[in-house]
Amino acid sequence: MTSLQVDKHAGDEAGGTSQEGYERGLGSRQVQMIAIGGAIGVGLFMGAGANIAKAGPSIILMYALAGVIIFFIMRALGELLLYRPVSGSFAEYAREFLGPFFGFVTGWTYWLMWVVTGMAELTAAAIYMHFWFPEIPQWVSALVFLVVLFGVNLISVKIFGEVEFWFSMVKVTAIIGMIVIGLGVLTLGFSDAGDTAAVSNLWAHDGIFPNGIGSSLMTLQGVMFAYLAVELVGVTAGESENPEKTLPKAINTLPWRIIIFYVGALLVILSVVKWTEFSAGESPFVHAFDKIGIPLAAGIVNFVVLTAALSSCNSGMYSTGRMLRDLASNGEAPQAFGRLNARRTPAFGITVSVALMGIGVVLNYIVPEKAFGYVVSVATAAGIWTWMMILVSHIRYRREVDAGRLSASSFPAPGGARFSWVALIFLIGVTGMIGYDAEARVSLYVAAFWGVALAIGWAVLKKRNPQLTERTREYADASK
Repeated sequence: MTSLQVDKHAGDEAGGTSQEGYERGLGSRQVQMIAIGGAIGVGLFMGAGANIAKAGPSIILMYALAGVIIFFIMRALGELLLYRPVSGSFAEYAREFLGPFFGFVTGWTYWLMWVVTGMAELTAAAIYMHFWFPEIPQWVSALVFLVVLFGVNLISVKIFGEVEFWFSMVKVTAIIGMIVIGLGVLTLGFSDAGDTAAVSNLWAHDGIFPNGIGSSLMTLQGVMFAYLAVELVGVTAGESENPEKTLPKAINTLPWRIIIFYVGALLVILSVVKWTEFSAGESPFVHAFDKIGIPLAAGIVNFVVLTAALSSCNSGMYSTGRMLRDLASNGEAPQAFGRLNARRTPAFGITVSVALMGIGVVLNYIVPEKAFGYVVSVATAAGIWTWMMILVSHIRYRREVDAGRLSASSFPAPGGARFSWVALIFLIGVTGMIGYDAEARVSLYVAAFWGVALAIGWAVLKKRNPQLTERTREYADASK
């Protein structure tokens, strides 16, 4: 056990707080539901409509393929988490195994990902509100949701965990209900869609790849966005009551969540309604149940997808505050971000992040029809960087373990570093697809600008504090 790990356990024994000073207020049921909720977001409920229109039934295969890669990433993360569970997990591992600069870049990029994702979720939530209140401007709804969720995150981690638990419960219950009703339509033939609903809809309209395999592969960038937030479990490590038990359980159930909530739900929906009826800007879930004609069903589903968007935005506010505090504790962000309020929440970091999420409100005012697409592409690029850092850190960690320089984790990833290499190559391929797509390419321009800004920021920090470059040496000494 390293000295850093000894400090962690000492902090735990000192009255229910982690080494970082957080309250360990997230119980097992909350961590499980946060993990489940992270796999059900606006990328599925909103983004799937555009992806179905582009790829047809083959979109199911794209979600399944991406799901396999996500599982590889999460098992790599799980091994690192049980090696050393800390709240700033991704940045900390990059800092330890790749150097302080990569920890700095990863922490700030993950923060950016959640700020931008928060904008996307606010945009989606505002669009869903149009279902009931078309006269309310999109930006007004986005602003109201932003303020309410901000209040929830300032109270305490327990309140955040409880709110997220019930958000996730609504999503899980609703999707299972939708699958059951859809299967009823297929097998019993009831409802307005009963006459045309059939499993053959998966291949009867120009085949499984109606627009070609290339067009299907190009949807992977949008599909990967749907999986953003599965890694949120890593951020909860510093505030989980028993991370050694809750984190492996949450990660190991990921394949079932993907099979049920993504593959299963899309199989049923595309069997009940042929793929040619779906379009971008509309939730396929709402459209499917409107087609079925069940009274109030479309309104109920719209409420569920609204919940999914708010859930993800809620998680984003939680993540940004923790990541800014981790950066501050390492001298890589203003020290004001490192302070906790009386309820042990990083209130200042959350406040600044929420203020920047307000840019999403402005986008909804200026370009409401394009706001979602813009923020999705930027968030996906930031998320891919984070996943890459997890994988590279895992590869380096396994090298250290194999050489006998670090102790093995109690939750080793199957296949060692081999699957991490597979996932890394896949993510590089998706990045290439983003560059090929004219609309999504804007995210790479933003990434380039962001990279230059971070490089300048790091140069200034290093000049002011030369000790920043000593962090890797500290980890090396602690592991001996």
